[in-house]
Amino acid sequence: MSSPSARGTALALACLLLVPGLAAARSADRNQPMDLESDHQDCNVADENSKCVFSGNVIIRQGTLDVRASRAEVLRRGGDVDQVVLTGKQATMRQELDDGTMMNARADRIVYEPRKEILTLTGNFRIESPRGSNSGQRMVYNMATGQMQSGGDGTRVRTVIQPRAQAPAKDGGN
Repeated sequence: MSSPSARGTALALACLLLVPGLAAARSADRNQPMDLESDHQDCNVADENSKCVFSGNVIIRQGTLDVRASRAEVLRRGGDVDQVVLTGKQATMRQELDDGTMMNARADRIVYEPRKEILTLTGNFRIESPRGSNSGQRMVYNMATGQMQSGGDGTRVRTVIQPRAQAPAKDGGN
């Protein structure tokens, strides 16, 4: 069982529930207990301006959210989480959306800045759900406004938007 301070630090990682294309992430997950596992943890919980590092097979679970990374760094400023950085080849996220479908995301680096409400995925990112997909080298998502920016760095971005499911055609009595 993790200590209350480790669980508090890990709770910051729950903010990853808000990844782009995941605005419909299972809202009840935020109220579930979080389970954080890693091969090693180095954390100074006494300092309000500190960094906690979880390394080696990092697994974070909260409700339907499942995050896997080689390393997770949580930076605190003034006692609040300032930044969460997930890295690995590749860091992955999987979560059930409120409509029951699954969302998958991966990137070499995922950075969440809660004070700015900004999420940045870099290095061969890909987000997939039944609604569509987005992939490229860098994406910045503003969770407050819903604005997503990809590309502009000389690389291509690919987006696929799936059509809405259509109701079966009705037989006109023929």
